[in-house]
Amino acid sequence: MRLHPFQQLAAALLALSLAAPAGAQTLRIGIGADPNVLDPAQSTAYVERIVFTALCDRLVDVGPDLSFRPELATAWAWSEEGRTLTLTLRPDGRFHDGTAVDAAAVKVNLDRYRTARESRRRAELAAVDAVEAPDPRTVVIRLKEPFAPLLSVLSDRSGMILSPAALARLGERIREEPVCSGPFRLVRRVAQDRIEMERFPEHWNAANIHVQRLVMRPIPDSTVRMLNLRSGQLDIIERLAPSDVAEARRDPKVAVTEATSIAYQLFYMRMQGGALSDPRLREALELSLDRDIINQVALEGLFVPNNQPEAPGTPYHFPDLAPPARDLARAKALLREAGQPAPAFTLLVPNSPVESQVAQIIQAMAGEAGFQVKLEVLESSALVARSERGQDYDAAFGIWSGRPDPDGNIAPWLATDGFLNRMGYSVPAVDAAFLAARRSTDTATRQEAYRAAARRWMADRPVLVLYSYRWFWGMRAGITGFQPSPDGLIRFAGLRLPQ
Repeated sequence: MRLHPFQQLAAALLALSLAAPAGAQTLRIGIGADPNVLDPAQSTAYVERIVFTALCDRLVDVGPDLSFRPELATAWAWSEEGRTLTLTLRPDGRFHDGTAVDAAAVKVNLDRYRTARESRRRAELAAVDAVEAPDPRTVVIRLKEPFAPLLSVLSDRSGMILSPAALARLGERIREEPVCSGPFRLVRRVAQDRIEMERFPEHWNAANIHVQRLVMRPIPDSTVRMLNLRSGQLDIIERLAPSDVAEARRDPKVAVTEATSIAYQLFYMRMQGGALSDPRLREALELSLDRDIINQVALEGLFVPNNQPEAPGTPYHFPDLAPPARDLARAKALLREAGQPAPAFTLLVPNSPVESQVAQIIQAMAGEAGFQVKLEVLESSALVARSERGQDYDAAFGIWSGRPDPDGNIAPWLATDGFLNRMGYSVPAVDAAFLAARRSTDTATRQEAYRAAARRWMADRPVLVLYSYRWFWGMRAGITGFQPSPDGLIRFAGLRLPQ
């Protein structure tokens, strides 16, 4: 593994910063970016979900088989007409400030998520009509209409419950000092450097949390993450780069764990006023690309070329909507037809070596069709903030970590009110298809609706899905109890460091 001098310097500086003995009970994790906000209401970045898994319990968790399992809620039941969901809360839930996780607290959070000005969860919970707390352990969620994805929504940020006392005390500062009920509580955060946590002894599952301290280090360069794992400065790294997998497997000090992922990589474009607002340019751009070559060259052939949010072989992937073959002649003809034989645009790329290489391949492929692509590399949170403004970019890379329900894999990006719709895409027929799918629990009915939506958005191309991920974690040999999950998140129960 040959390193650029900058990578060598970055690795050396990180090693010095971690050189002090961490102690046998400190778990050190290298994460791929620095979180933007630590408020579940405002969060949109994948890396924030990794941090939240340590800090914030959810009402419902997701197992390795993508089935729902208890967390803050120990049981749930639907009414016959599918308009009411009743949750039973565990009696021993505690927030990090010592207050009880009860039905009133859940109501405060769900009401905030679905109504607060700053909340990015409003679209996810738009079907909720009212939340009731008839007693301390019972939460009743009444819906305006049947909403099949609700359990999936409650297994993510909309199901993370913060202390109402802390919300009242901190206000907007909750994004910097979240007070949740997870297995670890926040001790200190140094932006761009570290997030320090300590084991929460009053957690309902504290007996299965075997490390006393947790330190997460944002290290965007995957090669530097790998170097610090191999040198013993980190215990676990997430998103091991495909180019490092073979070498990591050969190292006796490192163990590699993997899982089939529900995550995917996409490329999204501003629909109004951007350099790619002409649909002929977006079609030409897709025709200039070869997803198989991208996978082989940049990803060691380890990921899955794909043009859809669901992975091949799953119920909501549609083989009849396969990606078009690369066709430079047709791409050039479309550019001439649009009166732009050499269109220029800027692609925002996160400061990750893997995605930078993918971007360079896209730059070269698109260049052969006539596009002039400028790459602008940004820190992940800066990229998100820039594209969310909606008027200050042409195209950008995004990763979506995936959800157990298909609605959560595409509607946030493409519904008119989707909280990730940074493109300004709004098509009533697509919205109607998503709505029809949400109202049904029948797989065939939902497949028909999502296929109808896909036919339209694939023709419009506000986004181009490039590939589905496989998750690879690198960890210090001897760590036990790590359970890989398709959502890419790290569950801490049962995880033990070597003695």
